[in-house]
Amino acid sequence: MSARFHEQDVKAGLKNRRKLSAFLDGLVGKHLEAIKKTELNYIFCDDAYLLQINKQFLNHDTLTDIITFDLSDSDDVLSGEIYISTDRVKENADKFGVSYNEELHRVIFHGALHLCGFKDKSGADKKIMREQEDICLSVYLKEITE
Repeated sequence: MSARFHEQDVKAGLKNRRKLSAFLDGLVGKHLEAIKKTELNYIFCDDAYLLQINKQFLNHDTLTDIITFDLSDSDDVLSGEIYISTDRVKENADKFGVSYNEELHRVIFHGALHLCGFKDKSGADKKIMREQEDICLSVYLKEITE
């Protein structure tokens, strides 16, 4: 399994974990052809836990929905840790008028896309990232409903 999903004192409510892991493996393979193996660890947590990571490792004293760390140490293995605040996901789902499930998957794909080299600092990069997230959501949601 290329992606593993962990819950740090929260219940993420994530379903179809095996299918999602396979989808993420395919996503990485599509964007990074040299990668032979993918090792992704998603850690679902609350705001306080992610804020502590944000302060400790990035020197940011702000809430965020996701922090992605690329831990790869070879050219053919993609290894990363993706921390996701379910508190932020819930709040953003309400803010954007989407379901919790949709927003959770958007953020999951967002982390994998970062590891594939997609950025989101500039306006143009944010637009490309959002387009890629939308593609992932559309394709994945279609796959799990078939």
